[in-house]
Amino acid sequence: MKTSDFNYDLPQRYIAQTPLEPRDQSRLLVLNRSNNQILHKKFFNLDELLTPGDLLVINRTRVIPARIFAKKSSGGKVEILLLRRDSDLVWQVLVGGKGLHVGKKFQVEDGPNCEIIEELEGSSRRIRFENPIEPFFPIIGHIPLPPYIHEKLEDPERYQTVFARDSGSAAAPTAGLHFTLELLDKLEKRDIKTAEVTLHVGLDTFAPVTEDDPSDHIIHKEWCEVSQETCQAINSTRNNGGRIIAVGTTSVRTLESAAIYSKKNGENLQLIPYSGNTGLFILPGFEFKLVDAMITNFHLPKSTLIMLVSAFAGKETIYNAYEIAKRENYRFFSFGDAMLIL
Repeated sequence: MKTSDFNYDLPQRYIAQTPLEPRDQSRLLVLNRSNNQILHKKFFNLDELLTPGDLLVINRTRVIPARIFAKKSSGGKVEILLLRRDSDLVWQVLVGGKGLHVGKKFQVEDGPNCEIIEELEGSSRRIRFENPIEPFFPIIGHIPLPPYIHEKLEDPERYQTVFARDSGSAAAPTAGLHFTLELLDKLEKRDIKTAEVTLHVGLDTFAPVTEDDPSDHIIHKEWCEVSQETCQAINSTRNNGGRIIAVGTTSVRTLESAAIYSKKNGENLQLIPYSGNTGLFILPGFEFKLVDAMITNFHLPKSTLIMLVSAFAGKETIYNAYEIAKRENYRFFSFGDAMLIL
């Protein structure tokens, strides 16, 4: 298995630059793994494609306005992208600028002073603010859109899911962006329930794998949580013969991390609550223990995400579906269309 195996050609015209309105008007490619059949639907048809008794597992994380700007004492500009909070004052970040080494101090525009206290890999740093940064977000923060989106986002809430609650992500769990409150209501009326998990999304999840052998790649850890209430909903669904349908790769990684944790603790049949960092990197050959189906967007070449969906449905099956999606002019990536993999 090589990283180059997960490459594919995607002309710029397929990359969605703006979200559709309303959200559930996006297209939905339905892929059935049992017979490789492909159907073309709209996302608002989702309630007709699932079965009463199924359980949708959504990620309720909320994107923080993690892109902020600062100035060095020399007047030079520094761009900071907040990735993960280690404590009230200390964050792991990505920095853009020159001479950003340990001990370097700078002033956040309209915010507190900060100092680099540790150099990590590449442009990653650990910095300490003199005051908690969160209260300054309404003034200084910008939503960090992916670099392949060049159009201005008029409404920042459009990069949040309708069920976003727990602040902490540097990027949106994009499969959830297609849901509307009306669609959630339709699903509930058909006895298709929802349960919540949290995974705070970091940028490494979306970055291309650069190693020749993908198994050499170390994915950055992200914090996730599966509550007792969600475990009860999942265990009940499985006991009653329903399917666990993960909304997005973030939910997949959270659920499978919890399943691995449960098995280590002697629980082969019941899911138990889990909270902590996950560095689970799902490659072809991975044995899925919990997820029966998933909703996901179309992913970047050579990314850990396209490797994950290839592990779930088979690489050839996924790449055939991607070619059909291009032929049918589907929209790709964060603001693009979706897949339902059954």
